[in-house]
Order: sequence, then structure tokens, then C-alpha cells
Amino acid sequence: MCFFPAYGQEDNPEERITSSRSELWTGLYTKYRVGEKLYYYGEYHFRTRDQLVQNIAQVYLRFGMSYIIDKSLEVTAGFVTPLYWAPPEFDNVEEPFDKVVPQYRLWQQLLFVQSVSKAKVYHQIRTEQRWKRDWLVGSPFELSFRWRYKLATYIPLNNYKLQQGTIFASLNNEIFIQSGKKIIRNPFEENRTFLGLGYILNENLQFQGGYTFSYQQRTSGIDYVNRGLVRLAIYHNLDFTKKKREEIEFQPLF
Repeated sequence: MCFFPAYGQEDNPEERITSSRSELWTGLYTKYRVGEKLYYYGEYHFRTRDQLVQNIAQVYLRFGMSYIIDKSLEVTAGFVTPLYWAPPEFDNVEEPFDKVVPQYRLWQQLLFVQSVSKAKVYHQIRTEQRWKRDWLVGSPFELSFRWRYKLATYIPLNNYKLQQGTIFASLNNEIFIQSGKKIIRNPFEENRTFLGLGYILNENLQFQGGYTFSYQQRTSGIDYVNRGLVRLAIYHNLDFTKKKREEIEFQPLF
């Protein structure tokens, strides 16, 4: 969330201010088959910050329905309901503020997969319509738009393909662009680079962990944040249809 008060900033509007912090992101990703080509998609996150675990940052819930066009192409749409905790900077703000504020989003996604030797390469295009507000009491919800592109790959290390018992390397880079009436000085929002390892226990359960470097620009246009994100996730897949079908070779993405 990109709402920070200007308290304590220097008068020179062109002087860049850069800060750093560490965060811990844990998540459960689910993908449940409910039709021949239809899946329920869910993400459930708990995120902390400041020396990794000192303060709660977010509880983040993403829901959607995915439709498999073919083995190379998937579309998803749904809604998101994150909760954001005010950062420690607000302890010095004299105006009344809410410690926790919600945000409401709609989202749409296109996922295209390619096979390159034994690796899988993913192109993920995601759009979001976000209704968000500041932590100051009485702040209105305002609509903005976010545009995301992620290039990702999974590389099996001990097998030729991603299957049960496989250890794999995971790499991705994602850029975030935003627009809207209130987006004036920071149309570029963020860039994330992830490097991690994963393990496929079986067709229903896999694990992934790694590190993300995030470079973020704040609302003022002169505030930048370097974030080091330790990320841990569990992926759970189920088939609720009665007829056994060939598995679609998609892997969840951070």
C-alpha cells in the first residue's frame, strides 16, 4: 500500500529519500478442479515486516476462478480483500488514524506457458482495479489501476520434468505499473526479483521458499523503499470432479 504522510520530509521536492526494510511473507496457494477446464483459485497470505517479524504488515486474501483454454493458456478473474496495518511511522502522527484498513480489488489474469528444454517458462499478465484509502480517519476510498507483468521459470534439478519428488529452482521478475486520477508522481510502482527452491511432494502438495528483492516508489515520487522479502509457501491442488483426467501442467507462481 502506498500511502505515507509527508511528515518529516525535507522541503526540497527533488531530493530522493531511500529506506530499507525486511519482511516475511507466508502463503497458502490453492487450485481446485471443479469442472473439466474450470478451477477455483485461492491465495491466503500473512505478512510481517521490520526485522522480518516485528510488526504485522498484511493479511491478504485473493480469490478467483480459472479457465484452462489449453495446456499453454489459462485465464483467471476474481476479487481480493487485503487488510493493511499502519506502519510504525504513524505512531508519530498527531492526526487520528486507523490501525488497520481494508482494500478492495477486482483482478484479471492471463497466463501463458512455454517449454524450453526441461524448464517451464511463464508469462503472467495481471490487471487490478483497486479501491484503497489512507490510514487517516475519514480518508475516502479512491479507484486506481495496476498493471503487472511477470516472467518466471521453474527448472527441475533432479528430474527431467516437474513431477513427484522433484526439487526445482524458481526464478522470476515482475514489474508493476499503476494509473488513475491520483497517480501523478509514481506511475512506476514496483519491481520484484525472486530466487528460490521448491519441492513437489506429490500431485497435490508442493513447497517453495526463497528471497525477493523489491524496489518500490511511493506516492510522493521521491520516496523509495528497498525491501528484502523472505518468502515461504505451500501449494495445494485437488480434483473435485468424478472423472479422472490428464493433469494440466501448471505450477503456481509466487
